[in-house]
Amino acid sequence: MLIMKFPKKITKKSNKIDETDYGIYISKDINKNIARLKNDFGCSSDLEVTYFMFDNNKDFICANLYIESLVDRNIINDLSLEMAKLKYEYCNAKPDINSNIVISYFSRIRDSKEGSDYETLYADLLAGDTVFLIDGYNKFYTVDTNADEGRSVEEPTSQTVIRGPKEGFTEKINTNILLIRKRLKSRALRLEKLSIGNITKTTVCLMYIHDIAKDEIVQEMRKRLANIEIDGILEGWYIEELIKDDRHSIFPVFVSSEKPDSVVAALLEGKLAILIDGTPYVLTAPALMVEFLQASEDYYHHYIVASMMRVLRFITFFLTLLVPAIYIALTTFHQEIIPTPLLVSIAAQREGVPFPAIVEALIMEVAFEILREAGVRMPRAIGPAISIVGALVLGQAAVEAGIISAIMVIVVAITAISSFAIPYYEMSNAIRTMRFILMSLAAFLGLYGVFMGLIVMTLHLCKIKSMTVPYLTPIAPKIKGGNKDTIFRFPLWKMKYRPIGISGTDTARTHGHNPVSSDQKEKPELR
Repeated sequence: MLIMKFPKKITKKSNKIDETDYGIYISKDINKNIARLKNDFGCSSDLEVTYFMFDNNKDFICANLYIESLVDRNIINDLSLEMAKLKYEYCNAKPDINSNIVISYFSRIRDSKEGSDYETLYADLLAGDTVFLIDGYNKFYTVDTNADEGRSVEEPTSQTVIRGPKEGFTEKINTNILLIRKRLKSRALRLEKLSIGNITKTTVCLMYIHDIAKDEIVQEMRKRLANIEIDGILEGWYIEELIKDDRHSIFPVFVSSEKPDSVVAALLEGKLAILIDGTPYVLTAPALMVEFLQASEDYYHHYIVASMMRVLRFITFFLTLLVPAIYIALTTFHQEIIPTPLLVSIAAQREGVPFPAIVEALIMEVAFEILREAGVRMPRAIGPAISIVGALVLGQAAVEAGIISAIMVIVVAITAISSFAIPYYEMSNAIRTMRFILMSLAAFLGLYGVFMGLIVMTLHLCKIKSMTVPYLTPIAPKIKGGNKDTIFRFPLWKMKYRPIGISGTDTARTHGHNPVSSDQKEKPELR
């Protein structure tokens, strides 16, 4: 047999390692190296160490190490066959086999690389690689044997579309890079990998298109990622919270997407993408306020239809934010604004309600938020049914019991349905939080408090930046010609240039005319 446990008679040297002798680079003594590895890994039961030697040269000792839970056993078996082949090729013909022969053989194995320091060795082991050590040689070789386990490419769960690509990112970063590269076949696409997390060593990849992405934004992103000091990165929000400009703002400044086509579209506009190993969500920045009310499907329908849907989303944005606050303000302080027939109807419904409008609204809003949270946390098979039935039964019972009025059920229903129309969950959460603040202001100050809250919120949005780019661009600051893809979506042949202030180039991305009417004289477009 080629591979066997190391005989006791060969281990002549002591395996004890003095802590004061620890260095950065591996030693030529294979026993010392393995003893240190076992000590640093706490003699973990899944750390496999196998010694092997060649019959014609019993003094030439090698060893391979891997973490059993991280490797693919089929690849390990294939490596065993490769080493058996090496023995057959060299041992019979060349009895004086040495490290140079083994090293030259390793260079022919796929995905092999060489290293000399312990930190790199540990990183390779924890990445699922197999490490080969040779006695008398102060370097090691690693072969990629990582078990490629994980979820396959499926349809995104949080960004469903009627028309458009159905592929979604997975938790494997290499698969996500593949999904982007197969859509963006350009040599200008740049990838920069780094490891973040003092303990988890999470692989993070920064992607951008050279000459389209603005160099100042790329440099700023590199600096912020390099300055992250944390034990571990488990999801993209860790990075967003650590590198965002205004860390106390509840508004998201990174777009989190499960769709490769959305990320590719952002890269083509000059934005940057951050891929994190272990999460199916990819962050893109700079992110603008208007992007959170847009959907990738807007570009797969006629521009008039897409514009109508965008206007509808902006309406639902304001409905989610203002409907409960305005209802509280009108019924508490400004009854004269309400038309008389409607006021009489509201007064008749509230006649038996013992609570003021703010308490009534808070009861229903909090109850709905509880039902929403319960529906998310419940098992998928029964979660929607529980939330729907719970809302119907609870609302009807509360009205019949006289705790709340029927008009309040309508107000909460409009608010809840409108919040579901916001494409991005992060923005929906921010608006739900702001809704409670405006409700409190309306209860104490009426419409004056609502308008003051809106002014403060607008000033806050004007202050926010996403990777040095103002959050309300291109509305504030106003950019001439930059509103062709905000509230309304202009035809693609009208959106000739990339977003100013984000893209690092002013070259046109389209010819600027409709191919159907190419015989017509093209009118110059003002940027």
